[in-house]
Amino acid sequence: MKTQVGIIGAGPAGLTLALMLQKQGIKCIIIENRSREYVENRVRAGLLEQNTVEVFEELGVAERLHKEGLVHHGCYIAYNGVIQRIDFQKHTQREVTIYGQQEVVKDLIQACIDRKIEILFEADATQINDFMSNEPSISFTFLGENKILHCDFVAGTDGFHGLGRKTLPKESYNEFKIEYPFSWLGILAYSKPNYDELIYAFHNNGFALASMRSEKVCRLYLQVPNDEKIENWSDDNIWSELENRLGIELDKGDIFEKSITPMRSFMIDNLQAGRLFLAGDAAHIVPPTGAKGLNLAIADVRNLAIGLTEFFKNGNEEFLNNYTKKSVARVWRVQDFSNFMTYLCHKQAENGSFEQLLQKSKFDYLRISEAYQKTIAENYVGLPFEVFE
Repeated sequence: MKTQVGIIGAGPAGLTLALMLQKQGIKCIIIENRSREYVENRVRAGLLEQNTVEVFEELGVAERLHKEGLVHHGCYIAYNGVIQRIDFQKHTQREVTIYGQQEVVKDLIQACIDRKIEILFEADATQINDFMSNEPSISFTFLGENKILHCDFVAGTDGFHGLGRKTLPKESYNEFKIEYPFSWLGILAYSKPNYDELIYAFHNNGFALASMRSEKVCRLYLQVPNDEKIENWSDDNIWSELENRLGIELDKGDIFEKSITPMRSFMIDNLQAGRLFLAGDAAHIVPPTGAKGLNLAIADVRNLAIGLTEFFKNGNEEFLNNYTKKSVARVWRVQDFSNFMTYLCHKQAENGSFEQLLQKSKFDYLRISEAYQKTIAENYVGLPFEVFE
């Protein structure tokens, strides 16, 4: 098999990259080790920056997003019941859209199929060959047979545990990571959100977040210890603690999914070697407090698509050579904001301690300082692409 760009991974990053390249007349094939059904139902993020929505509009895949997505012009940040709204519209003239990642993936996959972009589901990439040469290839198994995809470039958009980063030469990058001392117990429930925008709430018992996926499905989280077990939490206990920490009454519908997610920050400072390029979770993980994971992946592949287009259309390698520099600048900004939001909102110290009172002072300042509110707003909605260009 032969194509111009071999893409490993059919998540938002890989699918968006394929659509961007196809729009420029560049051929690609996507190799995905999971089934289509699994990929389309994998629950992940649910908040899209305006940047991301505009990318999907340009690609012609935003029709259902605009029909079903919920546009938000702000969010709430609370400290022990005292609440402050962050007004995105006022401070940035920008907005965010609530639309589940699994819905994004369904739209992107359907668009790829409609546009004759080949996706090989349940195809397991086993090795990336000769990526330091001009003739790389991907070895993979598909339908019980060993196959090789020859290509001009390889894009590793296959996630944190994928082959892409494992293949990147270890000596070519530095690794940075933080393992936070708490996790999130998350639920999806068939319940009507009786709050109009996301609520980030610090409470003496721990952090809570009220989010949603639609007008009928809520996504809510509780801070729990890293060694917490899901079986320790009944549905009644979850709803009770959510109401306690959020300080509001909730529509207690049927919970249809529970999970515990560890909180971590991770990144490497080099995203390329020869003709192998990484994007998305393959290169960086951010804690979900800042709602940045999917959006950062889209920013990565936008940079990569521009570089590949310049190469194939004009023979210009400058943008590809600078891909890491352009992408990592945004990654560090997003890491900082996600880390800031994580430390701002989570219970970390004993009540009355120096650390806890410092944390309270940040919330007190947030309520009186429009400059502080604007800083949060412009990072939350996502800095425009051109800032890092």
